[in-house]
Amino acid sequence: MSSLLKEEMQRVLFTPQGQQLKEFIEIAETAPGRHFLCVSVNKVKAVQISVVKNLRSNRQDTFERTEEWFLKDLILLDGRDPEADEPQFVMHFDTPRSMEAVSCAAKYSLARSLVSLSNSHCQRDLPLANFDRTYIQPTSVYSNRGDCMVLLQICFYAANLVCLSLCPIS
Repeated sequence: MSSLLKEEMQRVLFTPQGQQLKEFIEIAETAPGRHFLCVSVNKVKAVQISVVKNLRSNRQDTFERTEEWFLKDLILLDGRDPEADEPQFVMHFDTPRSMEAVSCAAKYSLARSLVSLSNSHCQRDLPLANFDRTYIQPTSVYSNRGDCMVLLQICFYAANLVCLSLCPIS
């Protein structure tokens, strides 16, 4: 379903404006309809972050951008609490914007995408706070392949802990 939704958003909302949709996550908002936080790149390689409202009328999806920012204006991406499995985060622009992803995995997926795009398009490290960097920064195990690699890394750490717990202490 998400790939169909991504294709539809790309066709209806981003292609007419000469943009390529790179990442999107569903977010919880108080207004009716589904809402997405989208990251796109325009013709001049500027990265935009948009809140997109999705309403379904007469069996057809309509999309409307309700808020927009440039990635270069993002001062800080705050995950709020790296120790808790919570989907809330705050994007600090001129004024902070609190958001809630539909899952913690979606929040981290967005953070990985923003870090990567900031490095490649803005030539700067994106300031992060309150994120577990193990799941953000590429390592020898994780190489920007998404949540499956994060799960593999967690399993690897768990297997190491089991092995260590079985070793006799002398």
